[in-house]
This record gives sequence, structure tokens and C-alpha cells, in this order.
Amino acid sequence: MELTSSAFANSGDIARRYTCEGEDIAPSLSWSDVPQGARSLALIVDDPDAPDPAAPIITWVHWVLYDIPPSATGLPEGGKPLPGGAHEGLNDWNRTGYGGPCPPVGRHRYFFKLYALDTLLPELHTPKKAELERAMQGHVLGQAVLIGTYQKQRKG
Repeated sequence: MELTSSAFANSGDIARRYTCEGEDIAPSLSWSDVPQGARSLALIVDDPDAPDPAAPIITWVHWVLYDIPPSATGLPEGGKPLPGGAHEGLNDWNRTGYGGPCPPVGRHRYFFKLYALDTLLPELHTPKKAELERAMQGHVLGQAVLIGTYQKQRKG
């Protein structure tokens, strides 16, 4: 599978528009080459560099989506509308939807991880990342990763 965005290149800078310093909307995402037999897709966006890339303590979760139909080829800017049947989980702000990069210090990496699954996950109800990952165990047919980076602009 391949995951791309028209908003940033792999390992490139995420534009301010998609962060807490901008409009805080999800960048558009596109994917291709979903494996045969996939019954759903899941997307997790997280930051393993929180709070400080020099001394990371936690992985901060920015977006959780699951039960995306395998026929979908991406998500529009803003993340809405979701493809039919897709559901959102909770991010680490304890809300559904996308929460953009807002690093307190340093340049952070944001991992957009797309998974192809051989099942649907109807038993989940607004899961956090860990619950979704447990439910996905043994069901992952393929994975694609897109990494973006962001550092807050200096105020001055």
C-alpha cells in the first residue's frame, strides 16, 4: 500500500494550516494498492516525540479512524465527509476528529499509519488507539506510513 498527501511530502514539513497555529484541519490523504481481501481500513495519526523530541515520554494520538471501506481511495482536506461506514475513535484530547500538530518544544514527527484489515470492527465504540490496536491484532493485511514534521513558529 502507498499513503500520500497533497499537503506535504513524506518526511516533509506539515503546513501551518493543518496545525494548532493554523486552521487545525486534517490534510488530504490518498492511498492506493489496498491488498486483496481487505474488508476495512484503519488510520492512526500519532506523534512519538511528545513532549520533547530530545526526551520523548509519550506517543500523543492525533486521530483515530476505523471501518473505512476498502473501496475508499482517500480522505478530503478537513477529513470530512468520512467515507460511508467509517467511524472515529478518540484522540488524546479525548475527542473525535483530527487534532493537528501543536508541539510544545522542538520539531516533532507525525506518523500517519494506514492499515488494511481482513475484518470490520463493529464491536468498537469510539475506541482510543490502544483499543483499536488490540482489535486489529491478527487482522492486518498491509500497512502504509506517511511521516510529516512540524515545529511551532517562533513568536517574536
